[in-house]
Amino acid sequence: MTPSVSAVWRAAPATGVSGVPQQSARSGRGLDNSSVLAGMLLAAALAALLAVADELIETWTDGHLLAGWVALWTLVFALLAMLASPLRRLAARLAAHLSQRVQHARMLRAEARMWEYASLDARTLADIRVMRTRANDGL
Repeated sequence: MTPSVSAVWRAAPATGVSGVPQQSARSGRGLDNSSVLAGMLLAAALAALLAVADELIETWTDGHLLAGWVALWTLVFALLAMLASPLRRLAARLAAHLSQRVQHARMLRAEARMWEYASLDARTLADIRVMRTRANDGL
């Protein structure tokens, strides 16, 4: 199996004017959107629970209204305490999956642009073929 164009181009380090390999601007930054996503999921669960509870409590008489709201908020805080950890894990998995999909789509777009450019420039196509040959020989 031959390596993809983007894998071959990534194999050669990017060098600056001085010949020193350059670091990516994003290399030190990690993706930690799981806490934000967990908060959004908690807010959505809370909103759904409050909407259902409001429909239930609306039909009650005024005498039971205070007891109903106390029971509702007790239930809400208990559910938030129980669901916080699973929702955080779910959010972390979802964020990791989305990050992988974005990275894969970015790689596919870069490869498509490279092939489009290579089809227009014979020198670039020759360079790609040489790098593929070198990569296959090194395997």
